Amino acid sequence: MDFGLIVIFAIIVLAVVIVLKGVIIVQQQEAVIIQTLGQYSKTLTAGFHWIIPFMEAPRSMLKLVKQKTMDGRTYSMLSYSPRIDLRETVYDFPRQNVITKDNVTISINALLYFQIIDARKAIYSIENLPEAIEKLTQTNLRNLVGQLALDETLVSRDIINDKLREILDKATDKWGVKVNRVELQDIVPPASIQQAMEKEKKAEQDRRATILEAEGIKKSAILTAEGEKMAAINKAEGEKQAEILKAEGIAQARIIEADAEKEAISRIINALADKGKPDQYLIAMKYLETMQDITRGANNKVVYMPYEATGILSSVDGIKQMFDKNPGM
Repeated sequence: MDFGLIVIFAIIVLAVVIVLKGVIIVQQQEAVIIQTLGQYSKTLTAGFHWIIPFMEAPRSMLKLVKQKTMDGRTYSMLSYSPRIDLRETVYDFPRQNVITKDNVTISINALLYFQIIDARKAIYSIENLPEAIEKLTQTNLRNLVGQLALDETLVSRDIINDKLREILDKATDKWGVKVNRVELQDIVPPASIQQAMEKEKKAEQDRRATILEAEGIKKSAILTAEGEKMAAINKAEGEKQAEILKAEGIAQARIIEADAEKEAISRIINALADKGKPDQYLIAMKYLETMQDITRGANNKVVYMPYEATGILSSVDGIKQMFDKNPGM
């Protein structure tokens, strides 16, 4: 009876082992390579699968795994895993020294984004895929940077990324890997070069500041001159308009005065038309007005009498007689 229980227990254990060995559940975006007696048999994709225990078994591959220590630091280690992750993976390669075309040693840290698209090739075409990708990236990065001077390297990061991605994608195609992106995180030149670059940058900033200040002074002087020019033009235009208006006012005044005088003379002529000679009267009145202007003022003295004055006086006397003959006026 004890022997029977032992047999039953052994059968149960064997069944459990067979189930554990034979049942494989593959997660989404994962693949498992199955070998039959050491030879490739099939590739399992997402879902439930059953394999023959002890005859069929999954093939493991090296995988880069990141671990954290107790103090929070992160380190990477290689471990075997039967499950192949088909998702995009990022590798943060350690910083490495690279020599440029002009013999300057710089430190570069790179990121690589890749994806396994053929699990069978990733297993059978390369022994250590993570290390192979890392070494391939480092060597090609050295070759590309070695063709560029320091200044070109600092400003050509995107060009280096594109060229490196193209080279790696072509080289890793036989491993069933697709390289999607390559990013250079940091490009650090030596301390002496950094100091020289900072001095050069400061000098360039000072030069630009001086140029901007000079341009500002120049523009200010131009604007000031233009303002003074416009002010002078406006002043001259104002004075011109004032003189024109003044001349027009004088002309209008003279026209009005002439019209008034014309009207007065016309009335005088009409009044004297039947009583005497109006021309003599007008001449005599103008002469008297002129004599009045000559003698006007505190220091003016008349020391002689013009010869023509006798004629004017006779005209005045004639006017007087004319009015005496016509007392009705």
